[in-house]
Amino acid sequence: MVNSMTGFGRGKAASESYTVNVEIKTVNHRFSEISIRMPRQLLKMEDKIKKRLNKHIHRGRAEIYVSVEGEGVVTRSIRVDWDLIDEYFQFVKQAMEKYGIEGNVTLQELLNRSDLIHIEESEAANEELENLVLSAVEEAIVLLRQMRNTEGEELKKDLLIILNRLESDLTELQELAPLVVNFFKDRLMKRMQEFTGGLLDETRLLTEVAVFAEKADINEEITRLKSHIGQFIQTLNTVESIGRKLDFLVQEMNREVNTIGSKANDSRIATKVVEMKSLLEKLKEQVQNIE
Repeated sequence: MVNSMTGFGRGKAASESYTVNVEIKTVNHRFSEISIRMPRQLLKMEDKIKKRLNKHIHRGRAEIYVSVEGEGVVTRSIRVDWDLIDEYFQFVKQAMEKYGIEGNVTLQELLNRSDLIHIEESEAANEELENLVLSAVEEAIVLLRQMRNTEGEELKKDLLIILNRLESDLTELQELAPLVVNFFKDRLMKRMQEFTGGLLDETRLLTEVAVFAEKADINEEITRLKSHIGQFIQTLNTVESIGRKLDFLVQEMNREVNTIGSKANDSRIATKVVEMKSLLEKLKEQVQNIE
């Protein structure tokens, strides 16, 4: 099965107390990477969310956004350091007596001092909220997978079209390969006759042709290319994550085509090599979108 690494899913779960919205966006990435943005009080759920997503997403960068509406997510309380306040008042009283300063300490002055009075936030365990978050995550994952699968099927169609064109070019190369040797033999024969006044050394001719045929032989590369294309098509129909394997096969196909290009001693083969390299470049671009 072909899955695209690009997708989007949105999930929502609500109760009388809370409403949770989750959005998941995935894009291309060489490895698996997950980034989560959510309220600070839910950070302890990060591992749980990642584990849920890792069951379904094996490659690509995923960005998860979690928002919560409702009261009671955080418990707030006032923290007063009474001992420090006592020392503060004693200091003020002594300073006023020592230096003859008149005045009073106001409540506003105390409220402005965060070291004396501050608000503490505590995150009480909230099983209801956690269940809502995980439910919304699951819903978002389902929609994400559907989108990635739909785009993957479209990618598969494009890949098969490219592979079909590559196979067609390979067939033409197979037909051209023996003609190249015959063309070389005829051209060499004419040149030898020109330089020898019509006399022809058959042994020398056959030796030169044999050496050329050995150097220009591309049948082995064509055979391997056909094998790689067959493996590519077979891989497209497997269930597991296939992106990296397909990327490897494209690299191997590029290697074989480059070898054919280096051996080519014929303009028609060289033209076919250029066409095939262009097709492989398109194939590589599409494979980079596959999980």
